[in-house]
Amino acid sequence: MTQTQKILVAGATGTVGRQVVAELIARGHAVRALTRDASKATFPVGVEVVQGDLTEPDSLIPALEGVTGLHLITFGAYFVPLETGPRILELARAAGVRRVTVLHGGGASLLEDAVRADDGVDWTVLMPVEFMANSLEWADGIADSGEVHEPFVSRLSAVVHEGDIGAVAAVALTEEGHGGQEYVITGPELLTVGDKVATIAAARGSGIALVELTEEEAVTRWRAAGHPEGVIGFLIEAYGNTPEVGRTVVDTVEKVTGHPARTFAHWAAEHVDSFAATVPAVTG
Repeated sequence: MTQTQKILVAGATGTVGRQVVAELIARGHAVRALTRDASKATFPVGVEVVQGDLTEPDSLIPALEGVTGLHLITFGAYFVPLETGPRILELARAAGVRRVTVLHGGGASLLEDAVRADDGVDWTVLMPVEFMANSLEWADGIADSGEVHEPFVSRLSAVVHEGDIGAVAAVALTEEGHGGQEYVITGPELLTVGDKVATIAAARGSGIALVELTEEEAVTRWRAAGHPEGVIGFLIEAYGNTPEVGRTVVDTVEKVTGHPARTFAHWAAEHVDSFAATVPAVTG
């Protein structure tokens, strides 16, 4: 059995960070959850919540005391790319951290570059494809009107359960053999938007209409939602011309964790309450 270790998780309140915390706890390890505002963070009993800011590395010194592993993200508040990687890694080494995971942010980043260049720790880069949790963006439309409005509905995606990202991170942070690795993490199947909508419909027991938007209609909607032009450009490229890595199933989850990657049907069943109708159907 793996010896109990203490791990510091940055970005612990995020979609993936919470899963890293949960998976570490499930494996019997001690967890420190790093957040910029500890007064607003809620975690399971037993998780030590500590305050710190990756943009101010010296604020991490107390949080790093006694930890053997560190999970990092590549951005700070408002998704501003971090430039503090070298100092964070310096402090981590000084504190005795042996293993570091970094969640790839979708492109080159100074923090990830610093992690890859550091030969004083065993680092692992986590490169998940599209999150299943992104489908929660449809929750209001499904609950209110039973509809999903999306462009590029035939695109294929190897969507990954965020819990499986957390599981791979937890293993890499606590076990030998993952240093210097770059792990692409996917789900077990390729799905279209229509496949995902149908799966959610089956989970909630009522139909959902899929309305395909043109690219122009999608851009108008994204602008109305306040997305910057750079983000809109990324969405058009990612959804309209999904790169091969995003539509290729790989078995990283099973190889690293020993269990198969979770299906979208599994995810939909877990989140079915998010898609429940807000207004009862009219009968009679």
